[in-house]
Amino acid sequence: MTRNLKITARKADRKSCRVFGHVKYLNSQVDARILNLSATGAALEMRGPLHAASGSKVRIEAENLGLIEGVIRWMHNGRVGIQFDVNSNARAQVSSYFRFFHQEIRPVLAVRQLRAATNGDRPSPSATLTLKS
Repeated sequence: MTRNLKITARKADRKSCRVFGHVKYLNSQVDARILNLSATGAALEMRGPLHAASGSKVRIEAENLGLIEGVIRWMHNGRVGIQFDVNSNARAQVSSYFRFFHQEIRPVLAVRQLRAATNGDRPSPSATLTLKS
């Protein structure tokens, strides 16, 4: 990442994805979902607590990506930003994922019907649209 006028900018564009895997830190392992991915890093949503601080070395293991090592750059509300170690292996694995496995991710609209408290058998006439990820 580079800094310009105290604004942090990414070196590579990230693409949204849904890849499930594990994050390993020391002797612990936490299930995670990779939300977006680039050649230099990724943002993950953790399924449990990860007891690591910014600057800690971690390993990401996913079926379509393999094993990639990196450093935690930020943590916020169950999400983690990881910068990959700069080596040709990590770039090759990410490039291979985008070439063979990546599918464009788009939000899906789902209709949720609200039921009236007194009339449980009929849906409410005002159904709401929600984004489902």
